[in-house]
Amino acid sequence: MPFVSIRLAGSASKEQKAGIVADVTSSLVSRLGKNPAAVQIVIEEVSTENYGAGGVLIVDRDSPVAPKEGDAHAEPSQ
Repeated sequence: MPFVSIRLAGSASKEQKAGIVADVTSSLVSRLGKNPAAVQIVIEEVSTENYGAGGVLIVDRDSPVAPKEGDAHAEPSQ
């Protein structure tokens, strides 16, 4: 029985989380031949006040200042 644990910095909507669950389940079914009923997925939303990278809390990196080149935690450009 596959068990998948996903941690997100910040939050996602119910619809976004439902899409993630559907996509991950589909991937395990198609790539590993798993029974979809056996796939278990937990999504944990971590407050950006409780998560840091590079010596800085993520909440403090979400300021209006433009992210530095190569910042792995920056929002993708649109």
